Amino acid sequence: MVECSTVVISGTAPPQRNGNSGTDSEETHKVYRQKLEEVTSLQTACSSSIQRQKKTLRALKHSLQRCKPRASPEELAVIQEISSQIKERQNAFFDMEAYLPKKNGLYLNLVLGNVNVTLLSNQAKFAYKDEYEKFKLYLTIILLLGAVACRFFLHYRIKGWWVSHHYVSTFLSGVMLTWPDGLMYQMFRSQFLAFSIFQKGFQSWMWRGLTFLLPFLFFGHVFVLAFTFLLLFLGNFLTTLKVVHTKLQKNKDKVKKL
Repeated sequence: MVECSTVVISGTAPPQRNGNSGTDSEETHKVYRQKLEEVTSLQTACSSSIQRQKKTLRALKHSLQRCKPRASPEELAVIQEISSQIKERQNAFFDMEAYLPKKNGLYLNLVLGNVNVTLLSNQAKFAYKDEYEKFKLYLTIILLLGAVACRFFLHYRIKGWWVSHHYVSTFLSGVMLTWPDGLMYQMFRSQFLAFSIFQKGFQSWMWRGLTFLLPFLFFGHVFVLAFTFLLLFLGNFLTTLKVVHTKLQKNKDKVKKL
């Protein structure tokens, strides 16, 4: 009653609810949910169909490989043609799967778990790539400035890292305690325990001071860092060679078709 009296006295009419607008929104949302369920069903059906056809192609490819040793020249030509068609079909499946949900790799499973992160449109893919390139650029600039500052201006060890190290260790402890038992945990467990034994093999009550531990810590860390950088180098180098080889093969195929 007080609100109605206030509205009448002020000379303004209460706002009228637009029933059609609410109904349209609900209807649109209902259609959206239906289409979303249809898309999900189509994704599942398409993925299953591709997997079945890929399995059939693998079996056919295996059969062709067994027939090669006993084939005549004419049959070898037919086998080569069929193999080429199988390869083209596999490439087509690869392009189709780029727009379908798929299982994450090892790294994404460790970081995100079994969460679908597939981008289903070219616009979303291009936007993600653009944002990722910006992130790499900003991070490169920050690392470059930090490296220059450490090289020419900062000549002491930053003690703040050791404080941050405790927070990171606490976070890792929480992850270890809440990590459910599974394949990824079992793969990680043995390596982590070996690293823990190396890091904590000696206790303070066994040896006084760090004189005995320093060689293990220094040489051990150097070895691990060297192996890690070697792994990065080999991965980058071999991947680059593979990309170059693939590009050259595609150019040769284009020239042959012309």
